[in-house]
Amino acid sequence: MKPFILLLAVGLFVRCTASCAQTLTIKGLQQPVEVIRDGWGISHIYAQNDHDLFMAQGYVAASDRLFQLEIWRRQATGTVAELLGKKELKRDMGSRLFKFRGNLTAELAHYHPRSALIINAFVEGINAYIREMRQTPEKLPFEFKVLNTLPDYWTPEIVISRHQGLLSNVKDELNNARIVQLVGAEKLRDLQWFHPAKTANEPDLTLDRLVQDEDLFQPILELYEAFRAPLKFVKDDKKASHTPAFDFDSWYEEEKANVGSNNWIISGHRAQSGYPMLANDPHRAQSVPSLRYWVHLHAPGWNVVGAGEPSLPGVSIGHNEVASWGLTIFETDNEDLYVYETNPQNPNQYKYQGKWENLKILKDTIKVANGSPEVITLKYTRHGPVVFEEGAKNKLYAVRAGWLEVGCAPYLASLRMNQARTWEEFRTACSFSRIPGENMIYADKNGHIGWQAVGISPIRKNWTGLVPVPGDGRYEWAGYLPIQLLPNKKDPTEGYVVTANNNMTPVDFPNRNAIGWTWANPVRAHRIEEVLNAGKRMSLQDFATLQTDYLSGTARTLVPVLINALNTNAAKESNEVAKSQALLQAWDYQLKPNSTAAAIYVQWETELKKAVYQLTVPQNIQTYFKTLPTKRLVDWVITPRPEFGIDPIQARNELLVNSLDKAIQALTARLGNDMNQWQYGQAKNKHIKLTHALSEWVGEEQRAKINLGPLPRGGYGEVVGNTGNNLNQEHGASFRILVDTENWDKTLGINSPGQSANPDDPHYADLFELWAKDGYFPVYFSKDKIKQVADRTWTLKPN
Repeated sequence: MKPFILLLAVGLFVRCTASCAQTLTIKGLQQPVEVIRDGWGISHIYAQNDHDLFMAQGYVAASDRLFQLEIWRRQATGTVAELLGKKELKRDMGSRLFKFRGNLTAELAHYHPRSALIINAFVEGINAYIREMRQTPEKLPFEFKVLNTLPDYWTPEIVISRHQGLLSNVKDELNNARIVQLVGAEKLRDLQWFHPAKTANEPDLTLDRLVQDEDLFQPILELYEAFRAPLKFVKDDKKASHTPAFDFDSWYEEEKANVGSNNWIISGHRAQSGYPMLANDPHRAQSVPSLRYWVHLHAPGWNVVGAGEPSLPGVSIGHNEVASWGLTIFETDNEDLYVYETNPQNPNQYKYQGKWENLKILKDTIKVANGSPEVITLKYTRHGPVVFEEGAKNKLYAVRAGWLEVGCAPYLASLRMNQARTWEEFRTACSFSRIPGENMIYADKNGHIGWQAVGISPIRKNWTGLVPVPGDGRYEWAGYLPIQLLPNKKDPTEGYVVTANNNMTPVDFPNRNAIGWTWANPVRAHRIEEVLNAGKRMSLQDFATLQTDYLSGTARTLVPVLINALNTNAAKESNEVAKSQALLQAWDYQLKPNSTAAAIYVQWETELKKAVYQLTVPQNIQTYFKTLPTKRLVDWVITPRPEFGIDPIQARNELLVNSLDKAIQALTARLGNDMNQWQYGQAKNKHIKLTHALSEWVGEEQRAKINLGPLPRGGYGEVVGNTGNNLNQEHGASFRILVDTENWDKTLGINSPGQSANPDDPHYADLFELWAKDGYFPVYFSKDKIKQVADRTWTLKPN
């Protein structure tokens, strides 16, 4: 069993003395607020009313993550080109094109009975800190000085922006259509694992006449992709002609493969304490600072601790005095690509139900660094933003996005969850949660557990949502599926619920086309279920071991097939192959950092995937179908396909052995001839190195302060302890939480690399090594314990 790394965390904090206490005066507060920062960087905020609680949350978040918030603001408002020049013009155009333009009053009121007050107070707190920094620019974080800029003020529209949301599948729709155009629907169904499906010809991938032609291969989603792409700072950012193009397709493929999460709950009958327990670890891109931000909010009616994103009020994942909750991605399908016929006499009209309808047209101006302002034209059909026009063929394309409806700001509905005290209250809160699609799990100290899938899910009566369709009125959404009709459970008889982005819906689920057709490989979920069903009552230590578990279910299936192939191989084996076979035969299938067998296996699986992909995926669609699902790989290795050769079994065996030869060659080139030096986790193999966004912009001394690692890692993308599939870990859980509802002071957590984005703050990277060793720190809830581990106390007073 993996050692339980918690003791390492005990020595991380320095006890607060009188010198750690500060009194700060903040204009806008109504009553004094106490903020106790603990030894791991979590701010515990004690206020006397809602306004002050969330104003203080905004102020504290800005004090820790100001540059992160400024970049969020610029992306949300489409003002990146103002900072970085013309190369970001299309990003800003996309941001403005997909801006929420609905009723702001209804939007702000959706998330909580007092969410307008909460959001405005949160913005007020961020702005209070920004005002201080603008008045004392010498105190600004180094990033502002490097870029020679100042942070600007927030508005509520920034908080409700959808630009960072985990949205949906419009890019997949376009690629699906391209593949169908090139090789047919049957081939796509053969390659992609669409499920659950009742019949072999599901899902329907038929292309309408208006969609079937070479026009599909144009850059139709260029503006959408620019809006969705992560912001990258390269040294030539202000010299647009020298900046390398960002590879959106590769980034998108990585995100699809690696963004997800694990969560699970068990009833008290399965726990050593006799009380329900909960675990959650969201998998997102690794960065410095991280996406997640811990906070504890305490005021009349509020007592909640956990993490969200620093740009949002409330807590997305955590617990209050009675209940805890967590999330993973659930595949809803809230986007569609529509194709329109335009009027040859007027390109600003499109055909809808046999009549010409006018586009809605807006003008906007984008400021551009080192250039003149750009006036842009934004166009909309009745369905949504126009992303591409083809005047010569009288066509245009628009994206219909459910997430542009009221109430779709990511995670803000968590505000209602923060105050839920019963399963029924929690399910009601879930009914307000529209983006992203999530598996929400719940456990309370009164003995109840539950699961509710959430997300805005358009009802499609006559198509699957997997390919583009004409926007002429024949393909209309029939409203949205009520969230409480999505899959759910309360106190299941098996005593647990496990979700890991795998399919959780039955084949005969009503309104099938409202939810997704592609899901994560279920190996993570299966491993969690296997451990939970091992016959012992679970403790928090067991949860921690499971949450960072590196057993590869795929290896457990494939390695015996490889060993059999090696045993039947007539060719004489090399010493390296013989040693590799011996190591793999003795291996426990755990991708541990110190394992040589793990290094051999992961490289072999990589080579095998390449080989099977090249055998089975036609060359002319590889641009649009970049990754073969692991499900297909495993099935076709177990039962070889005709593409393998005339004698599929023998050809399969040769493929497995040849892939091992290639793996050994790759490892030798990377790690040297001495196999004893091939341990999996090391700087030249599986590791974590975090590079700051502005690393190229600073000198060597500053670079050494802001970049972190490398540190050895284990795992890969399809184990419970998900560390992504690249040798440098770029995805996985930076934040984790473990809860035993018996006692909230027993909660364990982690956040890599630290709570603060300031490299001079002790909490910039204090958790990085602990996290890399799969450790945790205690997340105290009672004020007495919090005071014992405090490293700073602020008293915020009204001006």
